[in-house]
Amino acid sequence: MSATGAHGLVEAEKDKSFKKIVQAFYCNLPDGMPLVWLGKAKGFPGMARCYGPDFFAAVLSQTAGMQHITHFFCGGKPGVAEKLQQQVGVRFNNFQIGGTYSPPFAPLQESDWESLTTSIEKAKASIIWIGLSTPKQERFAMELARRTCVHLIITVGAAFDFYTGSKPQAPRWMQQNGLEWFFRLCTEPRRLWRRYLEIVPKFVFYGTADLLKSLLKRKTA
Repeated sequence: MSATGAHGLVEAEKDKSFKKIVQAFYCNLPDGMPLVWLGKAKGFPGMARCYGPDFFAAVLSQTAGMQHITHFFCGGKPGVAEKLQQQVGVRFNNFQIGGTYSPPFAPLQESDWESLTTSIEKAKASIIWIGLSTPKQERFAMELARRTCVHLIITVGAAFDFYTGSKPQAPRWMQQNGLEWFFRLCTEPRRLWRRYLEIVPKFVFYGTADLLKSLLKRKTA
């Protein structure tokens, strides 16, 4: 399962191999408001945003005390996943965290994958949460799915950083009006300006093209 935003859709249009990965997920949650607006314009009036960090919070809260459900956190800079483990105990009263893992910046070697899967098996994890950036987290999730046997693997982007206080979260009104990208750009301009300079116009272009195709299909149907 993946919480996918505009970044994911743009990457999928650029890279067909990544598009196959996104399409292979059991479920893709509309993580950003632009996706919701596009979906409604295409004829899905009941579509609503399913924000990755909110989904994470809801599941961790609702599974608190359920001894048969164990979570495993993968992602973030060194120390972030461990700090998140502490935070979910405080915030959600959920102490069923079987383990954590912070992937290195470089691609994982076979020995790294073997060590990670062994840790997941020992933890008897039910749900693996992956908090990385797109497209790394989706590729990581699909490779992990090939190597492990768990109930769910869910990608939630910056949720780890938000709940550990490593990065600020946009005010709710900005989220609801599709301005979260602008908030993040303002807080991390040096890291994100190139990304959003590409993503925003390309999403508008791809989204408009997709909408026009949908409208044409309706007329010819």
